[in-house]
Amino acid sequence: MYSYEDRITAVRLYIKYGRRTATVIRELGYPSRKNLIRWVRIYEADGGLPERSRAKPRYTLEQKRLAVDHYFDHGCCSAQTCRDLGYPSRGYLGVWIDELRPGTRQVVTSTRDKASFTPEHKRQAVSELCERQGSAQNVAKKVGVSRPMLYKWKDQTIGHEAYQSMRKRNVIAPDDERAALLDRIAQLEQQVHRLQLEQDVMRQATELIKKDQGITALNLTNREKTRVVDALRDTHSLPELLSTLRLARSSYFYHRAGLRLRDKYAAVRDTLVDIFHDNHCCYGYRRIQAVLRKRHTRLSEKVVRRLMAEEQLVAHQPRRRRYSSYCGEIGPAPENLLDRDFHSQAPNEKWLTDITEFQLPAGKVYLSPMIDCFDGQIISWSIGTSPNAQLVNTMLDGAIGTLSDDKRPVVHSDRGAHYRWPGWLQRIKTAGLIRSMSRKGCSPDNAACEGFFGRLKNEFYYGRNWAGITTECFMQALDSYLRWYNERRIKMSLGARSPLEYRKHLGIIT
Repeated sequence: MYSYEDRITAVRLYIKYGRRTATVIRELGYPSRKNLIRWVRIYEADGGLPERSRAKPRYTLEQKRLAVDHYFDHGCCSAQTCRDLGYPSRGYLGVWIDELRPGTRQVVTSTRDKASFTPEHKRQAVSELCERQGSAQNVAKKVGVSRPMLYKWKDQTIGHEAYQSMRKRNVIAPDDERAALLDRIAQLEQQVHRLQLEQDVMRQATELIKKDQGITALNLTNREKTRVVDALRDTHSLPELLSTLRLARSSYFYHRAGLRLRDKYAAVRDTLVDIFHDNHCCYGYRRIQAVLRKRHTRLSEKVVRRLMAEEQLVAHQPRRRRYSSYCGEIGPAPENLLDRDFHSQAPNEKWLTDITEFQLPAGKVYLSPMIDCFDGQIISWSIGTSPNAQLVNTMLDGAIGTLSDDKRPVVHSDRGAHYRWPGWLQRIKTAGLIRSMSRKGCSPDNAACEGFFGRLKNEFYYGRNWAGITTECFMQALDSYLRWYNERRIKMSLGARSPLEYRKHLGIIT
């Protein structure tokens, strides 16, 4: 690979630079450290480097002669020579024969045979092949061609199917027919057993791991496959199960040992499930981690998320809303005083309100809340089956009843007709409240209230079957949820506290 000049230059630089290999390699760009050290050792031992290094022959001349003699003494069979001596390959043996005994190796070619065999000779050879009692090799040797060439003639002359029919023996004896039937029955039994095994595996995966019916062995993890194998070992053998699930034996025993270890999160799993179901099945891993921290159980977010996935605790997914209370401009609207600033430094400075609709099989239900921008607490709410004046006026009366004499919050709403009726305007004026409205058809102007409706429906309404639930039962459940929202539902923006706990923490209420 390297010339004499390259090697001697590298060795001299090595000695010149105080035997520092890194400096030599960095300057020359070659060789590797191992090669440089080897060159230096040869240089110091011999006083120089050989100008040309020759590879040591792998086989000696005596070994070559022995192999060639063995080839001619044992029927000129290359395979037997290589098998008996343990060397060389057939290619090497052919080269040695040409080298030591040129012209003596037998080479079969097809150029001579093509012209020497007429179609009649080929048909006669194929006939002997079909009627033979011995091996096809003997027939080919008798004809003077190779065995593959003889079968090639057979395919060209009569085809494969006709050959198989001509090669059939006489009528099967009764004992042979019975044996064939027994073999066929055994094959069918094996096939039935295989199908039953696959069905048992799929059923066990569905029941044990809660997988869908359409799963395959590729959809399961190795740990899940191990659980399926353990459940079916009483009815099927271990090799069959491992082969069906495409699970390595070593992987099975590795995961089996892991499954037998005590689950250190066993107690935490039960607590985690209770927290999830006690909070309307709407907490994600962040809020569940915060609740666990309050209970003096510290786990990382990754662990909580993994445990929730294993227990199949999935929060409800968002859905679009459709209800709108806008009925057109029926009077002058006040200015948008909030201007999308929903932050408040103290309670009862900015209030938000709107109406949302719940469609049930039993009918429609409407909710009208009043929300404080300070901490998102629901000051008051009213629930009914019609979005009328009584719904919003009752809610406003409840909200005004919570105010002290010196508080005059801004009440922000959309341009719905409910907030322009005389009853609403009279109550606002009497209490000294300040009106504010969003722009026409611009829901982001009341985004904080819309966000509350989104959380409410994701956590309470969507993803549940309300068939058979009356509107009265639904309104009671909704009222219970709103109370839980104020008193127990934690918000990460409030330091993992509920609005009521947050106000107690600040000393606003006792």
